Amino acid sequence: MHLFYTPDISLDQKEYTLNEEESRHCVKVLRLQGQDPVSLIDGRGHLYQAILREAHPKRAILQILNVSSDYGKRNHYLHIAVAPTKNIDRLEWFLEKATEIGIDEISLIICTHSERKEVKTDRLHKVLVAAAKQSLTAYVPKLNEPVKLDTFLENQGAESSLYIAHCLDGKKQSVTQTAHPRERYTILIGPEGDFSSQEVVMAQEKGAVAIHLGTTRLRTETAALYACLEVNLLNRDLM
Repeated sequence: MHLFYTPDISLDQKEYTLNEEESRHCVKVLRLQGQDPVSLIDGRGHLYQAILREAHPKRAILQILNVSSDYGKRNHYLHIAVAPTKNIDRLEWFLEKATEIGIDEISLIICTHSERKEVKTDRLHKVLVAAAKQSLTAYVPKLNEPVKLDTFLENQGAESSLYIAHCLDGKKQSVTQTAHPRERYTILIGPEGDFSSQEVVMAQEKGAVAIHLGTTRLRTETAALYACLEVNLLNRDLM
């Protein structure tokens, strides 16, 4: 399946012209020709089946044949709020792998011990798009701009179950012990230096349940991916 990301496409379109970058990839790299089948995703769950009508390297024109809605939709909603890593490559690795496994939304949170407080999200969004195309999913995870942890918690609604993973002392459960299938989950993952005790208390006052992610100390990006995997495993047999 040759898959292209077309976020501006609409459901009623019968024809679509790829932008110059995607046209070049389509015609010059993939060497597709007229009448070759292609697929399009808008990142919101719609999969478009089409054929290449005009193989122009700067403006390839496609004819839309049909549209499938909710393509590959999961039975739960996973939102991971993670502190950006000092080495941005590690955050990009998490975004790529989490998209392949299954995630709906990522928030970048700035914490007391954060070593990185600024992030350019344009590059990160491209990582998400590439991973979605690689894994043949019609959903591109939503990526939110960085905010301070207290601001993030203030804006949290009651519709999602909230969890905080930390390494401080105290009673903690695993995700599978406390979470239920087919729910909306928001999981907080701290920076390399972990959450401060004040941040843990603040999150718990907002209803966050303390969880552990095994018995070893994990890097931030590994902890975030571990949480992603556990939630997907919790729901896998029910899909």
